[in-house]
Amino acid sequence: MAFTPRLPAPSGKHRRPRRVRAGAAALAGVAVLSGAGAFGANAMASPGQADPAPAPVRDTAFTRAPDVSDSLAHTLAAQADAQREAADAAQARADQARKAAQKAQAEAKAQARAEARARAKAAAKAKAAAAAKAAAETKARAAAAAKAATAATRDTLTGASRSTARTALPVDSGYMKPVGDAAIGTGYKASGSLWSSGSHTGVDFLVGSGTPVHAVAAGTVVSAGADGAYGNDVIIKHADGMYTLYGHLTQPLVSAGQTVTEGQEIGVSGATGNVTGPHLHFEVRTTPDYGSDLDPVAYLASHGVTI
Repeated sequence: MAFTPRLPAPSGKHRRPRRVRAGAAALAGVAVLSGAGAFGANAMASPGQADPAPAPVRDTAFTRAPDVSDSLAHTLAAQADAQREAADAAQARADQARKAAQKAQAEAKAQARAEARARAKAAAKAKAAAAAKAAAETKARAAAAAKAATAATRDTLTGASRSTARTALPVDSGYMKPVGDAAIGTGYKASGSLWSSGSHTGVDFLVGSGTPVHAVAAGTVVSAGADGAYGNDVIIKHADGMYTLYGHLTQPLVSAGQTVTEGQEIGVSGATGNVTGPHLHFEVRTTPDYGSDLDPVAYLASHGVTI
């Protein structure tokens, strides 16, 4: 038996009836009628009749709602994870870029320091080279000036000194003075701490540097050149077996093994070796070795030469 549900009367004179509520009420009424009909049908069924099978559950929007909610939640979670991963990747790239910039800055500073040290080292090396070059040039100029001065002195003394020395030579004795009429400053066997033996082994003629020195007699040169405290000297062996020595020369003009004649110029006086000033040291020896000396004035006198 069907019936129509009674709807509530609208309140208020000027309100329009709400269709939504009316529709909902109608829907509710249909549901009630359906339930009642089903109940009545079951009640009218015979006791021996089996219960009908339950109606299948229909796929409606209400049954699908949980599935839609789960899918949306998964989608949002996946998007959040992707955003976090993207943010982490961006942060990692930023950190890497910052570290690379710091490394590049440190390398640039190290390179600048290395270049500064290299420039300073090169400048110091160049300065030292320039100083060494200047010192070498100064030394060369000093040597050239000294050589020029020596040559000038020799040229000055070539005329007057040599003429005086030659005019003083005896003609027929075979012996002569080594430096003309020059006086003796320090005599033979003078004592003092200047000599290793404690006494003078020859005589010193007072002449300036550049004075020509002559062989007192003919003979053969035994040695010529540097000789310790004697500086540059010449030693000559004569026919009587005696040896004469000419010391402190600026330079010898003969060489070992050379034969010389009486009065031949054998060197130029100077101040080489152990000296306090320029002079000619003259010795007479019984051998070419040190310590075999004898009185040179007496030796020359024995050959007719008076000093």
